[in-house]
Amino acid sequence: MNSSDTVVAGLDSELGWVREMYTHLHRHPELSLKEHQTSQLVQEKLTAFGYKVTRIGGTGVVGVLTNGTGPTVLARADMDALPVTEATGLPYSSEVDGVMHACGHDVHVSTLLGAAKLMADNRGAWSGTYIALFQPAEEVGAGSKAMVDDGLITKVPRPDVALAQHVMPFAAGTLATTAGPVLSAGDSLKITVHGMGAHGSMPHMSVDPVVLASSIVLRLQTVVSRETKPGDFAVVTVGALNAGTTSNIIPDRATLRLNIRTYDNQVRSAVLGSIERIVKGECVAAGSPQEPEFEYYDQFPLTSNDKSVTDQVTEAFTAHFGADTVSRATPQTASEDFSRIPDAFGVPYTFWLLGGVDPDTYQAAVAKGTVSRDIPANHSPLFAPVIEPTLSVGIQTHVVAAMTYLTKDA
Repeated sequence: MNSSDTVVAGLDSELGWVREMYTHLHRHPELSLKEHQTSQLVQEKLTAFGYKVTRIGGTGVVGVLTNGTGPTVLARADMDALPVTEATGLPYSSEVDGVMHACGHDVHVSTLLGAAKLMADNRGAWSGTYIALFQPAEEVGAGSKAMVDDGLITKVPRPDVALAQHVMPFAAGTLATTAGPVLSAGDSLKITVHGMGAHGSMPHMSVDPVVLASSIVLRLQTVVSRETKPGDFAVVTVGALNAGTTSNIIPDRATLRLNIRTYDNQVRSAVLGSIERIVKGECVAAGSPQEPEFEYYDQFPLTSNDKSVTDQVTEAFTAHFGADTVSRATPQTASEDFSRIPDAFGVPYTFWLLGGVDPDTYQAAVAKGTVSRDIPANHSPLFAPVIEPTLSVGIQTHVVAAMTYLTKDA
Protein backbone atom coordinates (compact mmCIF):
# COMPACT_ATOMS: atom_id res chain seq x y z
CA MET A 1 0.00 0.00 0.00
CA ASN A 2 1.47 3.38 -1.02
CA SER A 3 1.18 6.55 1.04
CA SER A 4 -1.89 7.90 -0.80
CA ASP A 5 -3.67 4.60 -0.28
CA THR A 6 -2.81 4.77 3.42
CA VAL A 7 -4.39 8.22 3.74
CA VAL A 8 -7.59 7.35 1.85
CA ALA A 9 -7.99 3.96 3.54
CA GLY A 10 -10.30 5.53 6.13
CA LEU A 11 -12.48 7.28 3.56
CA ASP A 12 -15.58 5.13 4.05
CA SER A 13 -15.79 6.04 7.72
CA GLU A 14 -15.80 9.77 6.84
CA LEU A 15 -18.33 9.76 4.02
CA GLY A 16 -21.35 9.98 6.34
CA TRP A 17 -20.55 13.43 7.71
CA VAL A 18 -19.20 14.62 4.34
CA ARG A 19 -22.54 13.78 2.71
CA GLU A 20 -24.41 15.52 5.50
CA MET A 21 -22.20 18.56 5.06
CA TYR A 22 -22.85 18.56 1.31
CA THR A 23 -26.64 18.34 1.60
CA HIS A 24 -26.63 20.98 4.36
CA LEU A 25 -24.63 23.38 2.19
CA HIS A 26 -26.90 22.68 -0.77
CA ARG A 27 -29.96 23.49 1.33
CA HIS A 28 -28.41 26.69 2.68
CA PRO A 29 -26.55 28.41 -0.18
CA GLU A 30 -25.03 31.85 0.32
CA LEU A 31 -24.22 34.47 -2.29
CA SER A 32 -20.78 35.94 -2.96
CA LEU A 33 -19.19 37.73 0.01
CA LYS A 34 -22.11 36.63 2.19
CA GLU A 35 -20.85 33.11 2.95
CA HIS A 36 -21.08 33.69 6.72
CA GLN A 37 -22.68 30.41 7.81
CA THR A 38 -20.57 28.41 5.37
CA SER A 39 -17.37 30.02 6.65
CA GLN A 40 -18.34 29.35 10.25
CA LEU A 41 -18.99 25.68 9.51
CA VAL A 42 -15.67 25.36 7.69
CA GLN A 43 -13.81 27.08 10.51
CA GLU A 44 -15.37 24.81 13.13
CA LYS A 45 -14.50 21.67 11.16
CA LEU A 46 -10.91 22.67 10.47
CA THR A 47 -10.38 23.64 14.10
CA ALA A 48 -11.75 20.29 15.25
CA PHE A 49 -9.39 18.52 12.82
CA GLY A 50 -6.39 20.25 14.41
CA TYR A 51 -5.66 22.97 11.84
CA LYS A 52 -4.50 26.46 12.70
CA VAL A 53 -7.36 28.53 11.27
CA THR A 54 -7.26 32.13 10.02
CA ARG A 55 -10.05 34.24 8.52
CA ILE A 56 -8.79 36.17 5.53
CA GLY A 57 -10.63 38.36 3.04
CA GLY A 58 -13.88 38.68 4.97
CA THR A 59 -15.49 35.28 4.65
CA GLY A 60 -12.37 33.45 3.48
CA VAL A 61 -11.03 30.66 5.72
CA VAL A 62 -7.57 29.10 5.68
CA GLY A 63 -6.49 26.08 7.71
CA VAL A 64 -2.80 25.23 8.06
CA LEU A 65 -1.58 21.81 9.23
CA THR A 66 2.15 21.65 9.83
CA ASN A 67 3.52 18.11 10.01
CA GLY A 68 7.29 18.15 10.11
CA THR A 69 9.68 19.21 7.40
CA GLY A 70 8.95 19.00 3.71
CA PRO A 71 7.06 20.79 0.94
CA THR A 72 4.01 22.99 1.46
CA VAL A 73 0.88 22.26 -0.57
CA LEU A 74 -2.11 24.59 -0.86
CA ALA A 75 -5.51 23.17 -1.85
CA ARG A 76 -8.36 25.55 -2.60
CA ALA A 77 -12.18 25.31 -2.68
CA ASP A 78 -14.66 28.09 -3.45
CA MET A 79 -17.81 28.53 -1.36
CA ASP A 80 -20.34 30.90 -2.94
CA ALA A 81 -23.66 30.13 -4.61
CA LEU A 82 -25.56 31.81 -7.44
CA PRO A 83 -28.73 33.93 -7.72
CA VAL A 84 -30.57 31.04 -9.39
CA THR A 85 -33.92 29.48 -8.42
CA GLU A 86 -33.43 25.72 -8.08
CA ALA A 87 -35.57 23.41 -10.23
CA THR A 88 -33.95 20.03 -9.51
CA GLY A 89 -36.67 18.68 -7.22
CA LEU A 90 -33.99 17.11 -5.01
CA PRO A 91 -35.03 16.25 -1.43
CA TYR A 92 -32.22 18.54 -0.28
CA SER A 93 -33.05 21.43 -2.64
CA SER A 94 -32.19 24.98 -1.70
CA GLU A 95 -34.30 26.47 1.07
CA VAL A 96 -33.23 30.00 0.17
CA ASP A 97 -35.48 31.74 -2.35
CA GLY A 98 -33.67 32.62 -5.54
CA VAL A 99 -30.31 31.25 -4.42
CA MET A 100 -28.80 27.91 -5.42
CA HIS A 101 -25.51 26.03 -5.51
CA ALA A 102 -25.83 25.82 -9.28
CA CYS A 103 -22.08 25.56 -9.90
CA GLY A 104 -21.06 22.81 -7.49
CA HIS A 105 -19.18 24.84 -4.90
CA ASP A 106 -20.93 22.80 -2.22
CA VAL A 107 -19.12 19.79 -3.72
CA HIS A 108 -15.84 21.68 -3.59
CA VAL A 109 -16.21 22.63 0.08
CA SER A 110 -17.31 19.16 1.16
CA THR A 111 -14.58 17.29 -0.70
CA LEU A 112 -11.78 19.55 0.52
CA LEU A 113 -13.04 19.23 4.11
CA GLY A 114 -13.06 15.46 3.68
CA ALA A 115 -9.50 15.51 2.38
CA ALA A 116 -8.42 17.83 5.21
CA LYS A 117 -9.77 15.34 7.76
CA LEU A 118 -7.96 12.39 6.14
CA MET A 119 -4.70 14.32 5.98
CA ALA A 120 -5.02 15.24 9.67
CA ASP A 121 -5.82 11.67 10.70
CA ASN A 122 -2.89 10.12 8.81
CA ARG A 123 0.07 12.36 9.62
CA GLY A 124 2.33 9.35 9.84
CA ALA A 125 2.03 8.88 6.07
CA TRP A 126 3.32 12.30 5.03
CA SER A 127 5.61 15.16 5.96
CA GLY A 128 5.38 18.87 5.23
CA THR A 129 2.58 21.45 5.47
CA TYR A 130 -0.95 21.14 4.12
CA ILE A 131 -3.01 24.29 3.59
CA ALA A 132 -6.77 24.03 3.02
CA LEU A 133 -8.02 27.35 1.65
CA PHE A 134 -11.74 28.12 1.34
CA GLN A 135 -12.35 31.11 -0.89
CA PRO A 136 -15.41 33.35 -1.11
CA ALA A 137 -16.91 35.13 -4.11
CA GLU A 138 -15.53 33.16 -7.03
CA GLU A 139 -18.70 33.77 -9.02
CA VAL A 140 -18.05 37.50 -9.20
CA GLY A 141 -14.27 37.19 -9.56
CA ALA A 142 -13.67 39.05 -6.29
CA GLY A 143 -12.87 36.42 -3.65
CA SER A 144 -9.29 35.55 -4.45
CA LYS A 145 -8.45 39.24 -4.83
CA ALA A 146 -10.06 39.97 -1.46
CA MET A 147 -7.90 37.33 0.20
CA VAL A 148 -4.73 38.53 -1.49
CA ASP A 149 -5.53 42.16 -0.65
CA ASP A 150 -6.07 41.13 2.98
CA GLY A 151 -2.50 39.87 3.22
CA LEU A 152 -2.88 36.20 2.32
CA ILE A 153 0.75 35.82 1.26
CA THR A 154 1.99 37.17 4.62
CA LYS A 155 -0.49 35.29 6.82
CA VAL A 156 0.08 31.70 5.69
CA PRO A 157 3.21 29.75 4.70
CA ARG A 158 4.30 30.11 1.10
CA PRO A 159 3.24 26.96 -0.78
CA ASP A 160 5.43 25.13 -3.23
CA VAL A 161 2.41 24.23 -5.33
CA ALA A 162 -1.32 25.06 -5.45
CA LEU A 163 -4.15 22.69 -6.35
CA ALA A 164 -7.85 23.06 -7.15
CA GLN A 165 -10.67 21.20 -8.86
CA HIS A 166 -14.11 21.94 -10.32
CA VAL A 167 -17.09 19.63 -10.71
CA MET A 168 -18.33 19.60 -14.32
CA PRO A 169 -21.15 17.99 -16.36
CA PHE A 170 -19.46 14.75 -17.40
CA ALA A 171 -19.47 11.24 -15.95
CA ALA A 172 -19.01 11.03 -12.19
CA GLY A 173 -16.04 8.90 -11.21
CA THR A 174 -13.90 10.32 -14.00
CA LEU A 175 -11.36 13.16 -14.12
CA ALA A 176 -9.89 15.41 -16.77
CA THR A 177 -6.55 17.23 -16.68
CA THR A 178 -4.53 19.28 -19.10
CA ALA A 179 -1.38 21.37 -19.14
CA GLY A 180 -1.68 24.95 -20.34
CA PRO A 181 -4.98 26.84 -20.62
CA VAL A 182 -7.89 24.99 -19.02
CA LEU A 183 -10.25 27.91 -18.32
CA SER A 184 -10.46 31.15 -20.26
CA ALA A 185 -9.80 34.65 -19.06
CA GLY A 186 -13.08 36.53 -18.73
CA ASP A 187 -13.81 40.25 -18.90
CA SER A 188 -17.13 42.03 -18.60
CA LEU A 189 -17.25 45.56 -19.97
CA LYS A 190 -19.87 48.30 -19.74
CA ILE A 191 -19.58 50.93 -22.48
CA THR A 192 -21.49 54.20 -22.40
CA VAL A 193 -21.65 56.22 -25.62
CA HIS A 194 -23.06 59.75 -25.78
CA GLY A 195 -25.31 61.43 -28.30
CA MET A 196 -27.55 64.48 -28.42
CA GLY A 197 -31.19 63.93 -27.55
CA ALA A 198 -34.03 65.29 -29.66
CA HIS A 199 -37.67 64.78 -30.57
CA GLY A 200 -38.22 61.67 -32.67
CA SER A 201 -39.70 63.83 -35.43
CA MET A 202 -36.54 65.95 -35.61
CA PRO A 203 -33.65 63.48 -36.07
CA HIS A 204 -31.54 66.17 -37.77
CA MET A 205 -31.32 67.91 -34.39
CA SER A 206 -29.76 64.84 -32.74
CA VAL A 207 -26.70 62.68 -32.59
CA ASP A 208 -28.55 59.39 -32.33
CA PRO A 209 -26.85 57.04 -29.82
CA VAL A 210 -29.10 54.16 -30.89
CA VAL A 211 -27.67 54.26 -34.41
CA LEU A 212 -24.18 54.77 -32.95
CA ALA A 213 -24.51 51.76 -30.62
CA SER A 214 -25.90 49.63 -33.45
CA SER A 215 -22.91 50.51 -35.63
CA ILE A 216 -20.60 49.53 -32.78
CA VAL A 217 -22.32 46.15 -32.37
CA LEU A 218 -21.89 45.35 -36.05
CA ARG A 219 -18.30 46.53 -36.17
CA LEU A 220 -17.37 44.52 -33.06
CA GLN A 221 -18.13 41.34 -35.01
CA THR A 222 -14.90 41.92 -36.94
CA VAL A 223 -12.70 41.73 -33.82
CA VAL A 224 -12.78 37.93 -33.94
CA SER A 225 -13.49 37.39 -37.63
CA ARG A 226 -10.90 39.84 -39.03
CA GLU A 227 -8.50 40.91 -36.28
CA THR A 228 -7.85 37.67 -34.39
CA LYS A 229 -5.40 35.25 -35.98
CA PRO A 230 -7.09 32.05 -37.24
CA GLY A 231 -6.43 29.35 -34.66
CA ASP A 232 -6.33 31.79 -31.75
CA PHE A 233 -9.38 31.71 -29.52
CA ALA A 234 -11.54 34.69 -28.65
CA VAL A 235 -15.22 35.35 -27.99
CA VAL A 236 -16.77 38.83 -27.99
CA THR A 237 -20.42 38.87 -26.98
CA VAL A 238 -22.66 41.93 -26.75
CA GLY A 239 -25.10 40.77 -24.12
CA ALA A 240 -27.08 43.98 -23.68
CA LEU A 241 -27.79 47.22 -25.51
CA ASN A 242 -29.94 49.75 -23.70
CA ALA A 243 -31.08 53.17 -24.90
CA GLY A 244 -34.16 55.32 -24.65
CA THR A 245 -37.54 54.89 -23.01
CA THR A 246 -40.17 55.55 -25.66
CA SER A 247 -40.71 55.75 -29.41
CA ASN A 248 -40.72 59.49 -30.05
CA ILE A 249 -37.65 60.57 -28.07
CA ILE A 250 -34.12 60.17 -29.34
CA PRO A 251 -32.08 59.60 -26.17
CA ASP A 252 -28.77 61.22 -25.28
CA ARG A 253 -26.85 58.05 -24.47
CA ALA A 254 -26.71 54.28 -24.91
CA THR A 255 -25.01 51.55 -22.92
CA LEU A 256 -23.61 48.26 -24.13
CA ARG A 257 -22.50 45.35 -21.98
CA LEU A 258 -19.89 43.01 -23.41
CA ASN A 259 -18.35 39.72 -22.34
CA ILE A 260 -14.93 38.71 -23.65
CA ARG A 261 -13.23 35.30 -23.34
CA THR A 262 -9.66 34.43 -24.34
CA TYR A 263 -7.04 31.73 -23.70
CA ASP A 264 -3.96 33.90 -24.16
CA ASN A 265 -3.04 37.13 -22.37
CA GLN A 266 -1.60 38.70 -25.54
CA VAL A 267 -4.80 37.91 -27.43
CA ARG A 268 -6.77 39.29 -24.49
CA SER A 269 -4.90 42.61 -24.59
CA ALA A 270 -5.28 42.85 -28.37
CA VAL A 271 -9.02 42.15 -28.26
CA LEU A 272 -9.67 44.69 -25.52
CA GLY A 273 -7.59 47.25 -27.39
CA SER A 274 -9.55 46.60 -30.59
CA ILE A 275 -12.86 47.04 -28.79
CA GLU A 276 -11.84 50.40 -27.36
CA ARG A 277 -10.44 51.57 -30.72
CA ILE A 278 -13.63 50.62 -32.58
CA VAL A 279 -15.90 52.29 -30.03
CA LYS A 280 -13.88 55.52 -30.06
CA GLY A 281 -13.73 55.51 -33.85
CA GLU A 282 -17.47 55.04 -34.26
CA CYS A 283 -18.09 57.83 -31.77
CA VAL A 284 -15.90 60.19 -33.83
CA ALA A 285 -17.66 59.12 -37.03
CA ALA A 286 -21.06 59.80 -35.47
CA GLY A 287 -20.07 63.21 -34.12
CA SER A 288 -20.54 62.14 -30.51
CA PRO A 289 -20.29 65.21 -28.23
CA GLN A 290 -18.04 63.48 -25.68
CA GLU A 291 -15.70 60.54 -25.24
CA PRO A 292 -17.16 57.07 -24.56
CA GLU A 293 -16.78 55.58 -21.09
CA PHE A 294 -15.37 52.10 -20.41
CA GLU A 295 -16.06 50.29 -17.14
CA TYR A 296 -14.46 46.84 -16.66
CA TYR A 297 -15.97 44.51 -14.05
CA ASP A 298 -16.24 40.82 -13.12
CA GLN A 299 -12.77 40.19 -14.51
CA PHE A 300 -11.31 36.69 -14.30
CA PRO A 301 -7.67 35.79 -14.96
CA LEU A 302 -6.57 33.06 -17.32
CA THR A 303 -6.26 29.62 -15.70
CA SER A 304 -3.23 28.01 -17.34
CA ASN A 305 -1.85 24.88 -15.69
CA ASP A 306 1.86 24.38 -15.11
CA LYS A 307 3.04 21.46 -17.24
CA SER A 308 5.35 19.87 -14.67
CA VAL A 309 2.79 19.98 -11.86
CA THR A 310 0.00 18.78 -14.14
CA ASP A 311 2.08 15.89 -15.48
CA GLN A 312 2.98 14.73 -11.96
CA VAL A 313 -0.58 14.99 -10.65
CA THR A 314 -2.02 13.31 -13.76
CA GLU A 315 0.42 10.43 -13.35
CA ALA A 316 -0.62 10.07 -9.71
CA PHE A 317 -4.31 10.14 -10.65
CA THR A 318 -3.76 7.51 -13.32
CA ALA A 319 -1.90 5.24 -10.90
CA HIS A 320 -4.59 5.61 -8.24
CA PHE A 321 -7.81 5.57 -10.28
CA GLY A 322 -6.76 3.76 -13.48
CA ALA A 323 -6.03 5.03 -16.97
CA ASP A 324 -9.67 4.69 -18.07
CA THR A 325 -10.71 7.21 -15.41
CA VAL A 326 -8.38 10.08 -16.38
CA SER A 327 -8.69 11.90 -19.70
CA ARG A 328 -7.29 15.03 -21.29
CA ALA A 329 -9.45 18.05 -20.52
CA THR A 330 -10.72 20.22 -23.35
CA PRO A 331 -10.15 23.87 -22.44
CA GLN A 332 -13.39 25.40 -21.19
CA THR A 333 -14.71 28.86 -22.02
CA ALA A 334 -15.84 29.23 -18.41
CA SER A 335 -13.65 31.37 -16.15
CA GLU A 336 -12.26 31.20 -12.60
CA ASP A 337 -10.32 33.45 -10.23
CA PHE A 338 -8.30 30.68 -8.48
CA SER A 339 -5.08 31.49 -10.34
CA ARG A 340 -4.74 34.86 -8.58
CA ILE A 341 -3.78 32.95 -5.42
CA PRO A 342 -0.80 30.96 -6.76
CA ASP A 343 0.16 33.94 -8.93
CA ALA A 344 0.33 36.13 -5.80
CA PHE A 345 2.72 33.64 -4.22
CA GLY A 346 4.59 33.13 -7.48
CA VAL A 347 4.11 29.35 -7.44
CA PRO A 348 2.95 26.80 -10.05
CA TYR A 349 -0.50 25.23 -9.97
CA THR A 350 -2.84 22.75 -11.57
CA PHE A 351 -6.62 22.87 -11.82
CA TRP A 352 -8.44 19.69 -12.82
CA LEU A 353 -12.03 18.81 -13.69
CA LEU A 354 -14.18 16.35 -11.73
CA GLY A 355 -17.16 14.56 -13.28
CA GLY A 356 -20.49 14.88 -11.48
CA VAL A 357 -23.16 13.29 -13.72
CA ASP A 358 -24.64 9.84 -13.18
CA PRO A 359 -22.46 7.68 -15.47
CA ASP A 360 -25.36 5.77 -17.04
CA THR A 361 -27.26 8.98 -17.74
CA TYR A 362 -24.20 10.59 -19.26
CA GLN A 363 -23.30 7.62 -21.47
CA ALA A 364 -26.88 7.39 -22.71
CA ALA A 365 -26.76 11.06 -23.72
CA VAL A 366 -23.40 10.51 -25.45
CA ALA A 367 -24.82 7.56 -27.38
CA LYS A 368 -27.78 9.67 -28.56
CA GLY A 369 -25.68 12.75 -29.25
CA THR A 370 -27.80 14.79 -26.85
CA VAL A 371 -25.32 15.78 -24.13
CA SER A 372 -25.85 19.52 -24.63
CA ARG A 373 -29.62 19.04 -24.46
CA ASP A 374 -30.01 16.38 -21.78
CA ILE A 375 -27.15 17.08 -19.33
CA PRO A 376 -27.66 20.31 -17.33
CA ALA A 377 -24.48 22.37 -17.20
CA ASN A 378 -23.10 24.53 -14.42
CA HIS A 379 -25.30 27.56 -13.63
CA SER A 380 -28.43 25.75 -14.79
CA PRO A 381 -31.34 25.60 -12.30
CA LEU A 382 -31.26 21.85 -13.00
CA PHE A 383 -27.56 21.37 -12.20
CA ALA A 384 -27.37 18.48 -9.71
CA PRO A 385 -24.17 16.48 -9.27
CA VAL A 386 -24.83 12.96 -8.01
CA ILE A 387 -23.60 12.54 -4.46
CA GLU A 388 -21.71 9.35 -5.27
CA PRO A 389 -19.23 8.73 -6.62
CA THR A 390 -18.69 12.50 -6.94
CA LEU A 391 -17.85 13.14 -3.28
CA SER A 392 -15.68 10.09 -2.68
CA VAL A 393 -13.67 10.64 -5.87
CA GLY A 394 -13.41 14.37 -5.17
CA ILE A 395 -11.95 13.71 -1.73
CA GLN A 396 -9.47 11.21 -3.13
CA THR A 397 -8.29 13.58 -5.87
CA HIS A 398 -7.31 16.18 -3.28
CA VAL A 399 -5.45 13.59 -1.23
CA VAL A 400 -3.68 11.98 -4.18
CA ALA A 401 -2.65 15.34 -5.64
CA ALA A 402 -1.29 16.58 -2.30
CA MET A 403 0.50 13.32 -1.58
CA THR A 404 2.34 13.67 -4.88
CA TYR A 405 4.43 16.23 -3.00
CA LEU A 406 4.04 15.35 0.69
CA THR A 407 4.88 11.63 0.73
CA LYS A 408 7.71 10.82 3.11
CA ASP A 409 10.97 9.66 1.62
CA ALA A 410 11.41 5.91 1.93
